[in-house]
Amino acid sequence: MASKRHTKTVAAPVSSIWSRKRDLVYLIFFIIHIPVILFVDITPFYPEYIKPHFVTVLRTWYITTYRDQFFTSPPAWFNAYMWMEALYHLPLSVWATGALLRDEPLVPIHLLVYAVQTAVTTITCIADYLSWPISNAEKFSLSQLYVPYMAVSVFMGVDMFGRLQDRLTKL
Repeated sequence: MASKRHTKTVAAPVSSIWSRKRDLVYLIFFIIHIPVILFVDITPFYPEYIKPHFVTVLRTWYITTYRDQFFTSPPAWFNAYMWMEALYHLPLSVWATGALLRDEPLVPIHLLVYAVQTAVTTITCIADYLSWPISNAEKFSLSQLYVPYMAVSVFMGVDMFGRLQDRLTKL
């Protein structure tokens, strides 16, 4: 019977977020994403008596400006996406801000899952709003919000997959 050798891995020293440019971009993304979730995306879940007035004003401005029908007459599946924002994106985003700063080794696996889920849900939204009876200019305005969000997610997913692949091939 072959014996298994257990080796202790030594953690690499944490490198500064300023030297990890892609991680810095992800950190900025999550720092921006947290208030968007809290003050726009999941506000329908708040009881009226605790909802700050500025949240209602901000959401009304967003709806008026972008005519985003996901916020006025959402399809049935969109409610599930809002719950994912509340129960998965928000906690993950809070965790990711600290984890990216600390250069935690679990960042690639968590951000890969996040990136894939976000890209799939965002492309679903894009496909849906492209069928709405609004002008092409309004669809373009929505695309200026949704497409970069999807692009960051796809880039993050490819990056995290590459990081995990590098680690696994070294085993």
